[in-house]
Amino acid sequence: MLSAQDIQDKLKDWGASFVGFSDVGGKLPPDLRSLRYAITVGVRLSNFIVDGITDRPTYTYFHHYRAVNALIDQITLRGMLLLQDWGYSGVAVPASQTVRDAAESYSGIFPHKTAAVKAGLGWIGKSGLFISSEFGPRVRLGTILTDFKLPVEAVETAGGCGECRLCVESCPAAALTGSPWREGCRRSEIVDAKACSDYMNEKFKHIGRGAVCGICMKVCPYGAR
Repeated sequence: MLSAQDIQDKLKDWGASFVGFSDVGGKLPPDLRSLRYAITVGVRLSNFIVDGITDRPTYTYFHHYRAVNALIDQITLRGMLLLQDWGYSGVAVPASQTVRDAAESYSGIFPHKTAAVKAGLGWIGKSGLFISSEFGPRVRLGTILTDFKLPVEAVETAGGCGECRLCVESCPAAALTGSPWREGCRRSEIVDAKACSDYMNEKFKHIGRGAVCGICMKVCPYGAR
């Protein structure tokens, strides 16, 4: 019989740095509500590569970002197929995806950060990024949504940003409001996603087609330590 520990062990064997389980039934769109349990897969980024970011991303960071996303997609796909082999349903939510007709612009079918926070793995910072309790924002996330009942605890990690505003002051697009995240708030209260995207496309088109920046991630003291 498949167990949650089996799933966690497999995901880590395949490359996950950390794994978490949560119940996201109240956060799903209608077409996904039968898959109320979420498995968060996190992969730690290279500190050396992230530390190379200055006032702009680097070519190396862009390729690292894509490679880690691809790894996460492979891990979550294999996890979803494992669940399916055992008779359960699931969806592997892509690590990086924008759905053009989503209710909120620059969004995917489900926000990875929602599941990661509900799993108690960290919090959402003033940068709008997920801040891992262990690795800071220097991570990428993926999610498997499933109907396999997972052991979950309704324990969320308290925000740790405090009075820090390094990401806000370092954002070249002035896209961060400095407001702390709270349950139920809209992303626009923390970050202007369009301003961020427009700036990347204008200034960094020659590096990764304007898809990455990373400055707010690099300056966060939770990652730097």
